[in-house]
Amino acid sequence: MAVGLCCFVLASTGCAIRPYVVDEAATALSSQSQMPEDDLVLAREASAFYLKLSESLLREVPGHLKLAAAVSSGFTQYAYAFVSFEADKLEPQDAAAAQKLRERAARLYARAHRHAMAALEASSPGLSKALTQTDDVKTLRFTQDQVALAYWAAASWGGLISLSKDNPDVVADLPAAVRLAHLAWRHQPDFAQGALASLMGTFEASRPGGSVQQASLYFEQAMTASASKSAGVYVAKAENIALSQGDRAQFEALLQRALEVAARHRNLQNDIMRERAEWLLGMADDLF
Repeated sequence: MAVGLCCFVLASTGCAIRPYVVDEAATALSSQSQMPEDDLVLAREASAFYLKLSESLLREVPGHLKLAAAVSSGFTQYAYAFVSFEADKLEPQDAAAAQKLRERAARLYARAHRHAMAALEASSPGLSKALTQTDDVKTLRFTQDQVALAYWAAASWGGLISLSKDNPDVVADLPAAVRLAHLAWRHQPDFAQGALASLMGTFEASRPGGSVQQASLYFEQAMTASASKSAGVYVAKAENIALSQGDRAQFEALLQRALEVAARHRNLQNDIMRERAEWLLGMADDLF
């Protein structure tokens, strides 16, 4: 459906593109990660096509919030699931090859972030500058569509920062990324089955001076919002709380919980998290 709809829209770019058609294309593209898929290699290969197609459509309707969110989410998830994770698995055998993959993942995160921020800035002029000023951020308000876009802008930003430890200019953007995520969280704390609260937990656990207690509260909020349907929050808490505290029992318990959730609620996101949870469990002896 997503392929046919996007092809139709692209073929129509010589005429005025009807907004509802673009909305439908964005919805179809966004829904891909919630659909069951037993073959992650096939999903990876299909994702590349969707990404290029949706990015081409976005160039025809720049600033379209739903489509920009779909494009940003696609690049962010592709970078995380199919590039950065591959680098993690490859690291013990070939550190140089793993580093090249991480550099590619960073470029994909940056691409996702550019698309998201361009649309956010178009809909809220001055947003980028406001994110550097705490007082200015407090006065900002988001619409529902902007919350989704802000989530992916912040998530891709966080991914880019995590892979740019040797680039002080990129790392210096962490406070702005946290402010953007917090602004979206303030508007809709239960967004996307707790994905936004989970992102806040990850940011809180990783930022300098962050509170482990506050990060844990964010993760608990995410677990409640997900209604035990999202494996990702359990993996995130395992990596950002249990691992950092050296708590192997909690680490393994959270990952086992992620496996249980992924088995009960099959979709692409949970399948990816199932694979990561299995890998982390297999690496436990090396991690602790």
